[in-house]
Amino acid sequence: MPALGFAQSVGELQRLFEAGRYQQVIEAEPPDGAPGAVYLAAQSQQKLGADAQAATLYARLAERPESDPWRFIGESGRLLVEGQFDAATDAAQRAIAMAGDLPEAHFQLGLALARRESWQMAASEFDAAAMFNPSNAYAHYYGGLMHYRANRPDRMAIHFEQFLKLAPDAPERPEVMQIMRTVRGR
Repeated sequence: MPALGFAQSVGELQRLFEAGRYQQVIEAEPPDGAPGAVYLAAQSQQKLGADAQAATLYARLAERPESDPWRFIGESGRLLVEGQFDAATDAAQRAIAMAGDLPEAHFQLGLALARRESWQMAASEFDAAAMFNPSNAYAHYYGGLMHYRANRPDRMAIHFEQFLKLAPDAPERPEVMQIMRTVRGR
């Protein structure tokens, strides 16, 4: 299948990402792309196990001006790839302080907190990401996982059901279905 070209919207890239079509996301992200597109390309690189390439993309975001919350989202992503969980958390918190309604800032903080095994705090951030962008399937996926780990199966089920509706072709679907069956005792 040929590359999709540079005309992809962030929403279209999000749908490709949610279908597990990571290479297509990477190929479609333009060199001077919107921050959301660069962020999805970085996450796609991570899903493919290409942490160095992901760190490079996150570093591109971190080069944005000090006044841009995406700078700190990128910095947090890079630091998270490098295993600097506390610094990644701090950077994501800076992004939220600048733009508390930016879903990706909450999503990034959720990822950092999850790496620190702060399940309930991570769950709250994924809840916020899903509230600000209800169509982000992975905010629901990670929110479900964090609520599961925080022993909140009621909240987990809400997020997982939404994830399954939003991303029916996601590679994580079998895992989510298995967790739901286990929790429900079926």
